[in-house]
Amino acid sequence: MDGRDWSKFLLPYEHAVEELKIKFKALRAELKIREELAPIEFVTGRVKRISSILSKAKSLGVPYDQLEKGIEDIAGIRIMCQFVEDIYRVAELIRERSDMKVMYEKDYIANKKESGYRSYHIIVEYPVQTALGVKPVLAEIQIRTLAMNFWATIEHSLNYKFKEELPEDVKQRLRRAAEAAYVLDQEMSSIRDDIMSAQKAFERNSNLVSRVLNDIQELYFYHRFREAVQFQLKFNELWENEDIWGLCLLADQLQEALERAKQHADD
Repeated sequence: MDGRDWSKFLLPYEHAVEELKIKFKALRAELKIREELAPIEFVTGRVKRISSILSKAKSLGVPYDQLEKGIEDIAGIRIMCQFVEDIYRVAELIRERSDMKVMYEKDYIANKKESGYRSYHIIVEYPVQTALGVKPVLAEIQIRTLAMNFWATIEHSLNYKFKEELPEDVKQRLRRAAEAAYVLDQEMSSIRDDIMSAQKAFERNSNLVSRVLNDIQELYFYHRFREAVQFQLKFNELWENEDIWGLCLLADQLQEALERAKQHADD
């Protein structure tokens, strides 16, 4: 052991994970606004535990003074997607970014591991701004579907239980489960357009409802209480009858009422 101060050693990786999580969540939000649907479902991240770092260094033969270059997943980001196609879209978006440098990629979807593991890995070099200046750190970004992640989580738990020595029957059952998960992903991809169309419609309806309710509240702000109550009652009726077209008309009427209220307030 080199007697390193682990808290100081891990600090840049902790910063990297938090910053990358924020950036990918912001990317998701922006794409949702621009395209209504984003290829990113959600983002998680973690810094590898010290015991895991040491164990991996031992298994790979990485000297303790070479951990920063020899262990590439001390900082880890996981991006979940709905569809396999989304994974490759996210990978393309990462390649286009100027705030991180792609070192290399591993496509375990096209080239699954023997265990059945599927995922897309990207190793990036990310510059962390520290009190001592810029510190480039390596981070591993794993991009998966929800089905792939479910399988990988189960495999990880079993490997931990059996200390990486899985019984052969368990390995076979895991491989069958991996294939079942992949078939599920393929089925979802085959009806991707229908799913996305339904999700877009739901998103538009949700935004419409939010806009109507916010506008009703704004009428209260301008002390147009009678109008606000009338609009609220009309909204309740339309919502109960699932009348989306009626809600669209109501939204237009609300906009006109708000314009009148604002003009009256300015007079």
